[in-house]
Amino acid sequence: QKISPDTKEKVQLQLVMHDGSANTFQFNNPRGRASQVEDRDQVKELLQQHLPRFRRKLSSELEEKNRLLQENPELFQLYKDLVVSQVITAEEFWSTQAPKYAAKEKQDKNQTTGVSAAFLADIKPETDGCNGLKYNLTADIIESIFRTYPIVRKKHTEYVPHEMTESDFWTRFFQSHYFHRDRMAQSSKDLFSDCAKEDEEEIKSEVEKKNTDPLLDLVSHKDGILDHGYGGGTIDDKRGSVSHTNLTMIRRFNHHSTMVLKACERAGSQTAKATQSEADSAVSNGGVGVNGEVAHTNGQEPPQKKARIREKNHYDDLDLIETRKSTNLRLSRMERYLHGPTPVTSMRYTSSEDLISATNNVSAEIDSWNPDLSRVLPGSTAISVLGELSPGGALMRGTTQQQLSQMVPENMQQELKQNYNALCELLRHFWACFPVSSQLLEDKVVKMKSTLERFHMAKLNPLKDKLQESHYSMDLTAHMQDLILSAYAKFETWQSRKMGRKT
Repeated sequence: QKISPDTKEKVQLQLVMHDGSANTFQFNNPRGRASQVEDRDQVKELLQQHLPRFRRKLSSELEEKNRLLQENPELFQLYKDLVVSQVITAEEFWSTQAPKYAAKEKQDKNQTTGVSAAFLADIKPETDGCNGLKYNLTADIIESIFRTYPIVRKKHTEYVPHEMTESDFWTRFFQSHYFHRDRMAQSSKDLFSDCAKEDEEEIKSEVEKKNTDPLLDLVSHKDGILDHGYGGGTIDDKRGSVSHTNLTMIRRFNHHSTMVLKACERAGSQTAKATQSEADSAVSNGGVGVNGEVAHTNGQEPPQKKARIREKNHYDDLDLIETRKSTNLRLSRMERYLHGPTPVTSMRYTSSEDLISATNNVSAEIDSWNPDLSRVLPGSTAISVLGELSPGGALMRGTTQQQLSQMVPENMQQELKQNYNALCELLRHFWACFPVSSQLLEDKVVKMKSTLERFHMAKLNPLKDKLQESHYSMDLTAHMQDLILSAYAKFETWQSRKMGRKT
């Protein structure tokens, strides 16, 4: 940030970006120059508070991109082929690749990290040497507090940084009656006084909530006496007197456990959210929601409930394993199995007299046949055919034992694969623009055409020259050239049609 000097008439604030560009803001206030300077200082302070957040976001994005490149060698090679060689920019590369790998990581991520039930115990105060206490809060602890107690997150959003700093907020939090609930006296200036009241309302709602889950019955686990169940008399469940302090502590423990479980439910995976949205739509369409589950009007139980009941009643080790004896199919000639049976004779049956007459006719033709080999094939044609069938001829190249993979070195094969991957990535973006139905797609297809031309000149032509020096029997870059020429032909056809519509 740069500010204009006091001797200058205009009150300005200049922001210099990382790429060297700058944005200048001029402040106008009818109250005079003093008010303009005050407005500029307020904006400057606000920017100083928000810029570190974006700086952390930028550094986290760079770390994420670096991690993706390290974990995916193919992506790293594609980055070197396209970005390092200046075929496309880094922004264009990550705009297409980052969402694909992010979606893949979301699919691979099965379960999110929950909240530890003892995260408050990890907050241990330390003396600062001046009759004070110092709390060391990490980002994980703050996030656990926010996820477990949403009301604290709400207070943090309301007061920080508008009315107090981050440090003052957490100091007030640890000094409040809300954190030290075993205190009997409560200050009237307590920032979190209404938080405890809302917690009491949540405790009452949890107590009044009826559990309709047949697989979870906590009432049946209450303590009993030895002769319970014998005799016809009923025994009153008499509890001993419990002090108010113990009841308060028990209520705090129960409420804390409830909030931790709710935080885990809120931080479920995307699959759970999708399932919940389907359940909400089912309720709006006539279903009845009970205990977070949906009872459909057609009498079918929800799949989650079926899965839970099946999990309780099904044992994998008691299942019968059915084994079927099978024999391997052994084929002496594979082509007979693939092509099927071929008819030996035609559908028209012949008699024995027909066979005898046919045999006699063939014998008579053979007896009267005189060979005339000079009239079968000209001499020049026979010599050319013998040359093609000789070792090294045109028809004998594919019969050598040395395959193409053995003729081309490993490093050359790897370079061909890398260029194929880079070209396919560019062609994928090029063909995705068709049909061109908007101005954005028109700009993109023109840009991709120029990108393909740069790839053709910077990557493909040097590779072709390098392969020609090795004198291979075939052009290994012919297919890539055909792909690029097809893209060029498509672009020219689209451009000619566009010009025809304009005229």
